[in-house]
Amino acid sequence: MASKPAFGYVVLYVKDVAASVAFYAKAFGYAVRRLDESHRWGELESGSTTIAFTPIHQHETDNLTGTVHNPGSDRERPPMEVCFVYSDVDVAYKCAVENGAVVVREPEVKEWGQKVGYVRDIDGNVVRMGSHVNPPK
Repeated sequence: MASKPAFGYVVLYVKDVAASVAFYAKAFGYAVRRLDESHRWGELESGSTTIAFTPIHQHETDNLTGTVHNPGSDRERPPMEVCFVYSDVDVAYKCAVENGAVVVREPEVKEWGQKVGYVRDIDGNVVRMGSHVNPPK
């Protein structure tokens, strides 16, 4: 039996790789690991899983897997969201908004005990900002 794979990357398809890398670094507190000179690939230091950015349209993948489509309005969203966990959600949320994140919903305590707020990044992707969730007892 093959060994269990490591979860390596989450890739966000964005309009401007350099702008998105800079935005995520500033708004969410990540250090930039890599930004290709071509500006076709960027990565953030985010622990054991890499957050990566690549252009929305690429000749390498558009013909292979189809083109990426952004939602048509703020009432639609892509079929995924990025989730970041913080020890102080309120401070992190305020920092994100002050650095260009668009408010969706301010942090509030959910029925499962997690404090969660939502913003959109500069490409309209939903970012969930939450506290750690205590495991069930």
